[in-house]
Amino acid sequence: MTEPFAPVSAPPAATPVDAPRAEALPKIDPRRLWSPVVATLSPYVPGEQPQIEGLVKLNTNEHPMGPSPRVLEAIRRETGDALRLYPDPQAGALKRALAQIHGLEPGQIFVGNGSDEVLAHAFLGLFGSGRPILFPDVTYSFYPVYCGLYRIAHERVPLAADFTVRVDDYRRPNGGIVIANPNAPTGRLLPLAQIERLLEANTDSAVLIDEAYVDFGGESAVSLIARFPQLLVVRTFSKSRALAGLRVGYAMGHPALIEALERVKDSFNSYPLDRIAIAAAVASVQDGAWFARACAAVVAEREAMTVRLQARGFEVLPSAANFVFARHPAHDGAWLQAGLRERKVLVRHFTSPRIAQFLRISVGTPEQGRALDAALADLLGG
Repeated sequence: MTEPFAPVSAPPAATPVDAPRAEALPKIDPRRLWSPVVATLSPYVPGEQPQIEGLVKLNTNEHPMGPSPRVLEAIRRETGDALRLYPDPQAGALKRALAQIHGLEPGQIFVGNGSDEVLAHAFLGLFGSGRPILFPDVTYSFYPVYCGLYRIAHERVPLAADFTVRVDDYRRPNGGIVIANPNAPTGRLLPLAQIERLLEANTDSAVLIDEAYVDFGGESAVSLIARFPQLLVVRTFSKSRALAGLRVGYAMGHPALIEALERVKDSFNSYPLDRIAIAAAVASVQDGAWFARACAAVVAEREAMTVRLQARGFEVLPSAANFVFARHPAHDGAWLQAGLRERKVLVRHFTSPRIAQFLRISVGTPEQGRALDAALADLLGG
């Protein structure tokens, strides 16, 4: 009996054809084939992801704990024959789970392949009026990259001297406003009352609040969606839910804003989330107890890290995120970063003028925090 899908015998070998000699090929620079957009892009540079044993990795704001056990079980259940089938293009189960915990309707939620993709779709779908969009001069460095990719006019609004957002600076004509809250890389939080003031003063363009870190000490703007149809709130599963490796992000807002993102998504990739990612994300949303414990553990270690850094002479900005932003008045930021790396501790350093003396240090486990402190003791001599 013939087995189904039995292998077919290989076709006869093709008759060799003389390849053109290399010296006969035209000498061209393939970069001439780039589009004008690509030629002018300054791409985002992600944090270092080394594969070196023994490193204390505190440079990319990953969660120090593993994901919920329910997530791992959901992944195991999903790795079967169904992987040959396309996933639900609407990720309906995930939208329903998110709608339940946020007090929204599924039609008010968009899901995508990490919040970076969600943000990219929002920039393309909501910020094309020709008027410049506004965002802080020190913030998530992907925002100007999206503007370059989609040719969106933009202006960077300086933060105050203490790195806080001044809402009154955004009370001017614009094509949209983007605020990361808590901000990155500073970790500083804009109180919800200030976001409400921002929305009240800006009714003619979309306001995007990027809440990648809000679960570590902030109050979400989701509660304002019912009153402000111009508000889009973007969240991620990469930080507080410890699923950076699965790439799941989402946005919440008025159904008309969500429709704009869906139209972009379905013109780009109808299946941004695979079956495993959807199942894992649903399980994460349903395990509220693990989520609460995990966030509390990060906050506790953040406070302990802050105390240790201050004891070594660092100035540490108030943080509502899973990282701290710190500088030492007596030592150069780049020197500190390099010295820690020599001691197998990775932290993030940025070269922008206003923040070149700061280090962004992710919150790790208590053991990793003590390893950072020991490395600093060795580096600073005590």
